[in-house]
Amino acid sequence: MSIALPPILVVDDEPDDLFFFQRAAAAANLANPIDTAEDGDAAIAWLSACAAGEAGHRVPIAVILDLKMPRRSGFEVLAWIRKNEGLRRMPVVIYTSSGLDPDVARAYDLGANSYLVKPVTFDALVALIRTLGLYWGVLNMRPPPCVPAAVG
Repeated sequence: MSIALPPILVVDDEPDDLFFFQRAAAAANLANPIDTAEDGDAAIAWLSACAAGEAGHRVPIAVILDLKMPRRSGFEVLAWIRKNEGLRRMPVVIYTSSGLDPDVARAYDLGANSYLVKPVTFDALVALIRTLGLYWGVLNMRPPPCVPAAVG
């Protein structure tokens, strides 16, 4: 009997980037399934379903989050995650094409756990995903679930 591993949620508005991330994850033999959201609104809806315990929505081991998206940016999604009592400890890795200092600083100020610039070659993407899977899926200690503070 195999245990279903928790997913990694990848949030990116660019369909090609999602496609290549999934292909590279397969090439890297990533054990965790990849779930995707095509923009910030979809990510918040997906994560809200996780927090509510809805069937088919397991809390991911990490969120891989693009910054520059329409409707709701990655910065807004990150701020929402950090304010959500049930999800605030979940690792969030920024995965974007921007290496600008203000973007890096803002992401860390909002509570990002890591900031990665998207690689330009498929082989580099496979290596990056292999490293992500090893670190976040195997080596990193997952935080305990968030519970409301005791009153009194």
